[in-house]
Amino acid sequence: MHIPDGYIGLETAIPFIGAMIPIWRKALQKIKTTLKRRHIPVLSIGAAFSFTIMMFNVPLPGGSSGHAVGAVLLALLLGPWAACIGVSLALIIQALMFGDGGVWAIGANSFNMAFAMPFVGYYTYKLIRGNAQPLSKKAIFAAAVAGYVGLNMAALLTAVEFGIQPLLFKAADGTPLYCPHPLWVSVPVMMFEHLLIAGPIEGAVTGLAYLYVGKTNPELLGIKRTEHMYQQITEGEVMS
Repeated sequence: MHIPDGYIGLETAIPFIGAMIPIWRKALQKIKTTLKRRHIPVLSIGAAFSFTIMMFNVPLPGGSSGHAVGAVLLALLLGPWAACIGVSLALIIQALMFGDGGVWAIGANSFNMAFAMPFVGYYTYKLIRGNAQPLSKKAIFAAAVAGYVGLNMAALLTAVEFGIQPLLFKAADGTPLYCPHPLWVSVPVMMFEHLLIAGPIEGAVTGLAYLYVGKTNPELLGIKRTEHMYQQITEGEVMS
């Protein structure tokens, strides 16, 4: 899902960089005022987790590949603004150091995977979970669905950005200058792959990781230690 250099024109890439600059500024302001000092290492680990799982590409039909991102999981733990910074850092390092995603496409990739994905996933989770307890089956299901929806939103945006290139940028003879695939090709191909393969992987990773974090570090989900211990005792009594 990373957009490489040469697939979108500078006329598309530069506006995305311009759009991300105020978003990054807003995100930094938000985490300075809302992120607790003890959670800064969690943000670093979350960025590293996102970086790592994005490097594991799964071959998909059509010759492309998909991967999990982890943006929604980070948003559920620390908020979407923190996820924006964490995933952006992972994408920038990947582009500059490993050539995974174009340098000029950093803005577009960040918009898709570090901004749209965590925010869409975060509010999908909020909508589905409602007033359910953080470690209830409904909340875990909501986390999985949020990961699925968030990834597919990022995939849709990427497909549209690919698909509009032949409409906007052509040579004198009509040959596309950048991505050659129009919307009627890019959108179905990208969405088929992510709706059926990459999306379920992202949803499973998000739901399972959410459950693991909730069991091992419940405070990240807003659960007080005393409440968590009481819940464990109650569950133990019921099982016995």
